[in-house]
Amino acid sequence: LGPRMVMRDFRPGFKVKHLRKDLRILRETTESLGLCLPGVALVSELVKTLDEMGHGENGTQALVEVLEKLCNIRIG
Repeated sequence: LGPRMVMRDFRPGFKVKHLRKDLRILRETTESLGLCLPGVALVSELVKTLDEMGHGENGTQALVEVLEKLCNIRIG
């Protein structure tokens, strides 16, 4: 997906909104089992932000937009 990120090609293979849903289910399941997975929490927040930026219908490679915003950089 790296080349698609650089080219700003966010056509979906797997949509951000579906990843957000899957991560929510994963968080709920791990919490119910008493597990702590900080990486899941971090990715969930990044994907939530991406969805709230209007990328819900885009592919997960659009995550580069959140990372660019956080780091104040532009890739590609």
